[in-house]
Amino acid sequence: MKIRSFLLASGLLLLATGRMLAQPVLPLYTGTIPNSTPSNVQETSITLANGGVRISNVVQPTLTVFVPPPGTANGTSVVICPGGGYTRLSIDSEGYNVAKRLNEMGVTAFVLKYRLPNDESQPDKTTAPLLDAQQALRLVRQQAAKYKLNPERIGLMGFSAGGHLAATAGTQFARPVGHNPESVSVRPAFLVLMYGVISFSDSLQHPGSRQNLLGKSPSAALVRQYSNELQVTAQTPPTFLVHAQDDKTVPVQNSIVFYQACLRHNVPAEMHLYPKGGHGFGLNNKTTKDDWTERLKNWLDANGWLTQ
Repeated sequence: MKIRSFLLASGLLLLATGRMLAQPVLPLYTGTIPNSTPSNVQETSITLANGGVRISNVVQPTLTVFVPPPGTANGTSVVICPGGGYTRLSIDSEGYNVAKRLNEMGVTAFVLKYRLPNDESQPDKTTAPLLDAQQALRLVRQQAAKYKLNPERIGLMGFSAGGHLAATAGTQFARPVGHNPESVSVRPAFLVLMYGVISFSDSLQHPGSRQNLLGKSPSAALVRQYSNELQVTAQTPPTFLVHAQDDKTVPVQNSIVFYQACLRHNVPAEMHLYPKGGHGFGLNNKTTKDDWTERLKNWLDANGWLTQ
């Protein structure tokens, strides 16, 4: 743990391959972290047999920066929220690997290591992840000049429960949680929701995500607040959705109801549904030769977000 802490503090990231990359790691907050209390919670990182990395018990949220090759950056950036049921973060397959693919499109990527709901270390666990997502958008906007970014072209991307976090941030930006003295906008320019947990309704919920975020017996009002298909308005950012029909973990209807809400409110949206692929396929749905990242690239390009 001490070695990992040193690596993070020095801005070095050790990937599962053992290869060292000099990726800048930015602390999300300076000084006291909001909505946090002293506790014995310690971050843990596990490397799976297949090389995947899973992080849990996040106490110090960060952004890991992935910059496109020199001369290829177009000024667009994306904050990536990995999934993991609000209990862990699939930080490699739904974070670092995706960031590298976005770099190939000229997009600067920021992988968000956000706090997971925890009663021991957070006075209000329901708002801790959203606080971090909103702060990530503020920080990227504040760092725009440093990274030569267009502050009006900052998108938010999420996978599974990270998709729920992204959808929450993309529909509830008008009333930021926590204290925002500088009134920096937390509205993303666009959303990319990958097999996202959208709804906490009884029929569509991913039970683990709902219980981890809201507790075992949430009020009807809280369930509604975090059912993001009910929070879409005409101001919701343009949205790109991907899901598999045979997803047994997060029903495909989650993406469908969000898309339908976008239709009702005239929010531009594009959705790609695959008959197979299951849940958590990351960059590569092995059941099809179609590459959803190429569909995403086309969508970004069509909206002018890949122009320099």
